[in-house]
Amino acid sequence: MLVRTFSRIIAGRLWSSFKDLLPIILVIVFFQGVVLRQPLPDVFSVLQGGLLVIIGLTLFMQGLEMGLFPIGEQMAHALARKGSLFWLLTFSFALGFSTTVAEPALIAVSAEAARVVSQGGFIASGETAMANYALGLRLSVAFSAGLSILIGVLRILKGWPVQHFIIGGYVLVMIMTIFAPAAIVGIAYDAGGVTTSTVTVPLVAALGIGVASIIKGRNPLIDGFGLIALAALAPIIAVIGYGLIVFG
Repeated sequence: MLVRTFSRIIAGRLWSSFKDLLPIILVIVFFQGVVLRQPLPDVFSVLQGGLLVIIGLTLFMQGLEMGLFPIGEQMAHALARKGSLFWLLTFSFALGFSTTVAEPALIAVSAEAARVVSQGGFIASGETAMANYALGLRLSVAFSAGLSILIGVLRILKGWPVQHFIIGGYVLVMIMTIFAPAAIVGIAYDAGGVTTSTVTVPLVAALGIGVASIIKGRNPLIDGFGLIALAALAPIIAVIGYGLIVFG
């Protein structure tokens, strides 16, 4: 009975993941078969890869529901009940920094940016120079993301409107863009997107909802969201600043 129930749950999850990926599959099949009129290259490998994607997405979503969301909310509740502003803000910064610095998308983009910047002659060529540039870029983004989460939690506690931070932040981004080296602008804007990805978003969202739900007078729907927007904005400012320092 238990095995049958477990199998039914897994089958349901796999079917749900397949439905989520179905639009992508249909687009690829349509353009490959109707527009390009060519068969898929190495069909067996494509099917294998598609199956692994479905299984991976299923396990990832199950892991979010079982682990990341609950632990994020529980820790936020516990720290808020503890009544220590210092530890709550420290946890917020540490969570934002650690999840961002471990973000696979950020690691990939930092390495690629270092390679392109080196080829363009903006930094010294060589593995050491590229590694140092990529590490500096990752740390700048991670520090800014941690700081933005800290400010976002403080905003929830104080009840400050999120739109003031978003509008002010993007005004600052536009001003900095005027003076920023052209070689860093695209990387900076992309950094905001890759920061809010697989690892960061679930934990940050759970943190915001958890804090807003435990603080008296705060609405999780109104106050609990907005941390991810701040986490996407701050790295743009940080990377442009990093570029101004590195490129002079």
